[in-house]
Amino acid sequence: VQLPASGGGLVQAGGSLRLSCAASGFIFSIDTMTWYRQAPGKQREVVASITRRGSTNYADSVKGRFAISRDNAKNTMDLQMNNLKPEDTAVYYCAVISTARTYWGQGTQVTVSS
Repeated sequence: VQLPASGGGLVQAGGSLRLSCAASGFIFSIDTMTWYRQAPGKQREVVASITRRGSTNYADSVKGRFAISRDNAKNTMDLQMNNLKPEDTAVYYCAVISTARTYWGQGTQVTVSS
């Protein structure tokens, strides 16, 4: 099972990034897919999640700026991040649930400069 995340980088405030996560090696279907983030000195938090049927949830801090999507056929998940703010700086992780177990990816760094 692998969950590599990509798309992170350095961007100025107000800019955009698109994160991607490609799940591979899963025998059974993937249920909820979630983006988490962890800033230095802070706890890991949920950014956005999407169910297999496409229902989404967002942290209040990113509503209206971020959009999560997935492709069930390819087992991929994206996070379009617009109007980025310095407080969005964190390591972003993708996580998926399959057969009631949570699998974590390695994370990708997002840095937003002011």
